[in-house]
Amino acid sequence: MAPATPPMLQLMFFLVFSQYFVSGTNTNGGTNTTTFTLQNNCAYTIWPATLSGAGSPQLPKSGFELKPNGSISLDVSEPWSGRFWARTVCSVDNSSSASGGRFRCGTGDCGSGRIECNGSGGAPPATLVELTLDGYGGLDFYDISLVDGFNLPISIDVQGSKSCKSVSCAVDLNALCPAELSVVSDYKSVVGCKSGCDAFNEPRYCCTGAYSSPATCNPTSYSNFFKKACPQAYSYAFDDSTSTFTCPAALNYLITFCP
Repeated sequence: MAPATPPMLQLMFFLVFSQYFVSGTNTNGGTNTTTFTLQNNCAYTIWPATLSGAGSPQLPKSGFELKPNGSISLDVSEPWSGRFWARTVCSVDNSSSASGGRFRCGTGDCGSGRIECNGSGGAPPATLVELTLDGYGGLDFYDISLVDGFNLPISIDVQGSKSCKSVSCAVDLNALCPAELSVVSDYKSVVGCKSGCDAFNEPRYCCTGAYSSPATCNPTSYSNFFKKACPQAYSYAFDDSTSTFTCPAALNYLITFCP
């Protein structure tokens, strides 16, 4: 969920997490289909992206443009695990004209050089939505993660089941981000807020080395900044108890950017 750095370690944790849950009981026999609807309520164009976990089929699109008020629906057969995020401040670099220009983004870039990410994850900082469908015990698991930092607000609404909780990080943390965590665009505006791990690459912020267990890796002032603003979201690697949500096999999920 780069070199052997904390973001890559986080992706490794995500893939292990996904593989564990997908290997659980599949009560639906792999025949049900879930629809993800992605809605852009931001005042600007974004480029959402998807990454499937280990053993899960790829979604019909791994990256696409979504203009203000635009939406797109993607179907996937269960069981499935993966993540969604949005890339922002994107453009085509025409300096590499031999290949028709390289697609680049200021936040969440997946490094493919194209709008499609083709199996690559997003570079921090990026707000993540992580889901496992029909996982352990036949349940869906879902969360919003700020472990890789923040680039825009996101919400998850479960459709088809009244018993499942909606989750959101609706605050624009870019406007509140400490200077030492801020990612600034060419136009001098803050477009992303790094995690303490990404900003400082120290074990106590990354839950690595001597801090690699829940007993030794505790919240820091930076993870507390994220948690105070978005109490339902993951703020650091071991923030499970208040940040993972379950649902009995929902039919559809609405993921809204800038809710």
